[in-house]
Amino acid sequence: MFGVILAGGSGSRLWPLSRELYPKQLLNLYAEKSLLQSTFEKLNKFIPAENIISVTNTKHQANVKMQLGELSGNSIVLAEPLSKNTAPAIALSVKYIIENYNSKETILVVPSDLLIENDEKFVQTIQEAQQYADKGYIVTFGIKPTYPETGFGYICSKDNKVLQFREKPDSKTAEQYLEKPDYFWNSGIFMFKASTIIKEFEKYCPEISNIIRNINCSEKNISFTEFEKMPCISIDYAIMEKSDNIAMVELKSDWKDLGSWKSIYDVSQKDANNNVFIGHVLDKDSKNSFVYSSSKLVATIGLEDTVVIETEDAILACKKNKTQEVKQIYETLKQQHDDTQKVHKTVYRPWGFYTVIAEGKGFITKIIHVNPGQQLSVQSHNHRSEHWVVLTGMAKVVLEGKDHILSPGHSIDIAVKAIHSLQNPFEEDLEIIEVQKGDILSEDDIIRYEDIYGRA
Repeated sequence: MFGVILAGGSGSRLWPLSRELYPKQLLNLYAEKSLLQSTFEKLNKFIPAENIISVTNTKHQANVKMQLGELSGNSIVLAEPLSKNTAPAIALSVKYIIENYNSKETILVVPSDLLIENDEKFVQTIQEAQQYADKGYIVTFGIKPTYPETGFGYICSKDNKVLQFREKPDSKTAEQYLEKPDYFWNSGIFMFKASTIIKEFEKYCPEISNIIRNINCSEKNISFTEFEKMPCISIDYAIMEKSDNIAMVELKSDWKDLGSWKSIYDVSQKDANNNVFIGHVLDKDSKNSFVYSSSKLVATIGLEDTVVIETEDAILACKKNKTQEVKQIYETLKQQHDDTQKVHKTVYRPWGFYTVIAEGKGFITKIIHVNPGQQLSVQSHNHRSEHWVVLTGMAKVVLEGKDHILSPGHSIDIAVKAIHSLQNPFEEDLEIIEVQKGDILSEDDIIRYEDIYGRA
């Protein structure tokens, strides 16, 4: 069996902790490992690591590789040059498996936020589903509803045959679905033979089928020129809602969707008043509430059924039953080109992280933290100069081919268009202050020449 992890989503309902450039699958929301790492480990219990393919966006590729590299040296990451939803991602992964493994084995597709604790029943459901996949069905996994959820799609199924897919309902309709034995939540988990899904793409979504033929999947970085022609469409719209070749098995194990703050609250340990407090929180008389502090003291009094999320640059406060609507805030910020939707003040990179501590017209000041043995890419900038001051540790700076070793208190200037690299070949953490100056101060203004993380 092959496993495919869909790890390219934005996690917009978990804003402000989830951002476009560091989305929910990379976050440690309820455990020591990220959602992506937990999902990989779940599949790796019954699928070899070399048979698990993670599909993500080029924006997240380095971080996905870094996180999976902590678990296995055999993990495979496919990077889409553009986000085009789940149908192109699945088609791409199937093409990769066929081209690189010449395999006719079953493929299991899961989202990157898979939270299932009962491994034995999960594997039993997988084995049941495989019987249908072997017969040429596309298998979807249904969850028996336990409450009238309006944030999920529904499946109407009888005797394992899918009769209809339903969109996310309103509250009244969701209550009706809860009373009907043939209605299930759509888990977003699928299983099929490669030959089966290829035929369905050819029949119901030929535009994807035609484009995928021209994409070379022998390399893990996919051609932008071809992939940008892909329609932006989910597997549900492209195939599942059109095909008459769909079977459903009920997922016998526990299952939680971690797509909203309410769902994170549901899986978290509660106090005596049914509250969940994470971080530096001081509370008096609140009940049934979720408060998350990432950097500041958050003081709350008398809250009920409320969610409060604090990050360095944004605060969310809403009723617990309104957390599905956080996506609307995320989309509004995106339309307004507000970076609060896109990036954190603290941004994680394969080599460490940086934090923006001040910014204004023509300048940005950051603290850059480089882990021992790591280094930034060899790069240059067309629009900004940089001034570096070492705070702690020792820095190796390669500037226009010349090495400079800097100790705390020492500084160096990086001119516009100068080719340079910041490195930490030493055993202690390195921290520097970076002051950027220029008319354009953007992370897009990076020209990479060499990079040990494969981003050049």
